[in-house]
Amino acid sequence: MTTQLRFRQVHLDFHTSPDIPEIGADFNAEEFAASLEKARVDSITCFARCHHGMLYYDSKVNPERIHPDLNNKNLLKEQIEACHKRNIRVPIYITVQWDHFTAEQYPEWIGLDEKGHTIGTPIYESGFYRHLCVNTPYREFLKQHTIEILEMFGTEVDGLFYDIVKTVDCSCKYCRNGMEKAGYDPTQAADRLSYATEMMDDFKREMSALIRERNQDCTIFYNKGHIGIADKATADAFSHFELESLPSGGWGYMHFPLAVRYARTLGLDNLGMTGKFHTSWGDFHSFKNQAALEFECFNMLSLNAKCSIGDQLDPNGRISAAVYDLIGAVYSQVEKKEPWCEYAKAVTDIAVLTPEEFSEKELRMPPAAMGVTRMLQESGHQFDIIDSDSDLSRYKVVIMPDNIPVSAEFGNKLDDYVTGGGSVIASFESGLNAQGNKIGWNKLGVKLKEQQTRDQDGNLVRGKRYSRNDYVDYILPQGDIGAGLPETEHAMYLKGVEVEALPGCELLSPVIQSYFNRSYKHFCSHRQTPSSGEVEYAGIVKNGNVIYFAHPIFNQYQQNAPRWCKQLFLNALNMLLPEPVLKHNGPSTILATLNEQSAENRWVVHLLHYIPERRSADIDIIEDVIPVYEIKVSVKTTDKVKAVTCVPELQPLSFTSSDGYTEFVLPKLNGHQMISIQY
Repeated sequence: MTTQLRFRQVHLDFHTSPDIPEIGADFNAEEFAASLEKARVDSITCFARCHHGMLYYDSKVNPERIHPDLNNKNLLKEQIEACHKRNIRVPIYITVQWDHFTAEQYPEWIGLDEKGHTIGTPIYESGFYRHLCVNTPYREFLKQHTIEILEMFGTEVDGLFYDIVKTVDCSCKYCRNGMEKAGYDPTQAADRLSYATEMMDDFKREMSALIRERNQDCTIFYNKGHIGIADKATADAFSHFELESLPSGGWGYMHFPLAVRYARTLGLDNLGMTGKFHTSWGDFHSFKNQAALEFECFNMLSLNAKCSIGDQLDPNGRISAAVYDLIGAVYSQVEKKEPWCEYAKAVTDIAVLTPEEFSEKELRMPPAAMGVTRMLQESGHQFDIIDSDSDLSRYKVVIMPDNIPVSAEFGNKLDDYVTGGGSVIASFESGLNAQGNKIGWNKLGVKLKEQQTRDQDGNLVRGKRYSRNDYVDYILPQGDIGAGLPETEHAMYLKGVEVEALPGCELLSPVIQSYFNRSYKHFCSHRQTPSSGEVEYAGIVKNGNVIYFAHPIFNQYQQNAPRWCKQLFLNALNMLLPEPVLKHNGPSTILATLNEQSAENRWVVHLLHYIPERRSADIDIIEDVIPVYEIKVSVKTTDKVKAVTCVPELQPLSFTSSDGYTEFVLPKLNGHQMISIQY
């Protein structure tokens, strides 16, 4: 059985400058733990060593690293002991690649870019972001540092949280030597990245083996600010995944649903991590709106993750009563919801292949993945994000958004899936080969036109954004694919792959060309040239249970959200999945998920209605909770339903069963509501 995390966690930053005096002078262990208990916190990550390189325990191995003004050298020890008395776990934080003290003392351990410059913060700029390379003797330091913590704290070590464990293209002498021994060419960026990946994977496995020799039970996590396809290879080095995803700190509100929908398929328990900060980490004396913090935590529960809220302890060591009043206001609600979230697994009928798998560098949020996620969430569909090695047979529909190349091997896998009754929606260059110049999967039902539109320099224009829409063309919705749209031209701002439908395949929508492409020689009005009325190529083609969109509809939706792109996609999805597992009649601002608790013989519907607003130039804000009423929900159930109940309120709802669906009406949705469907 995998590690099961606690639901109500705090990640307590303590990056504290050595130039600040009286560190921890006001720390009171009893007050600290009592405040956490009152706020219903059941786990808190506390610091052994911070990004400044300072230690917060009485190290015998590295006494020179103890914070010079640390008032109490037993700070970490007392935090752990006081929390354990109240059954609060205390994983221990250790920085890895950012450590200002180490960078100053051992500059030869700093990573170098391909030009020989140190990676990270320039020498005369503020910040501790110089990148330390774990391929140097620094790795041995980290091992001895870890061993000391494991031996000093013994069975009190609940977990180890290693921060800033990133794959970085490094050209230090150790990496250059390692590349040459491994047969890589250090002058090539792709080879450097491949070696860096292997080296970091080796580091994680080596550290986890070292830990397990001394502690079989503690949790282990390596953080780099994202969990994605790159983490699958070393999942065995982790006990769980923590998904750092502050909506106002460079991640945004789309990052968490993307990351967790993939991470939850990898077999480990997941923890979502937001922050109490108005902006991001290190924003001292700031407070997130309670409605926003509620949404972020409740959304974690709805997507099968436990909750973690980031905070930062004041240098004086006194815990902020106001912060924990805020956290407690949210966690007291989480605690009541937990029984309907324990061991829950997502119920899904759609899989989305992640474009991140086919990117040279890790992409936290590929635009096509964001676009398809927005469309599916806005329409209440239930889906996972997967990679090409995943089991496709679990899903009724597989979506290949815009940038999923298909090799011969993967094509055979898709063939088997479709032959077995599965359906596929592919768009743009998905289904082409890796070079994008040939059809890679013959079930798309299309062939490439011999001439693909190019610019004056001979470059393909498809999928590229032009400020004046120079190469726009127009989709013509018709028949079932055009349901809900007028049967007239609709602008497609990013030009598609120019294809023709194969004989025997159904052309659902043609593409209409403009009079001409915009250039200095000929142009019309402010932006694109209008429709000429002449068919140019096939826009949407159906080949049995495969539907292909020539345009990058998901990139386009992420860019500026044309409703017709979403409508055409949802119409196609309805053709292939006429009976989705969940439907509702509420607005597109509702987030709806469905989970199963098999041991309890029940499914649990989560409905959330919080609307982020761009109230500032920098970040999205949630301040007000806007209730909605009379939401009709239909769930495709397989067993006889005994009861439908709003939980944790235990308020029964009347329901009907018809045509395989259990239907009920939620009178009022005020923020977040869970509904139990008991079998």
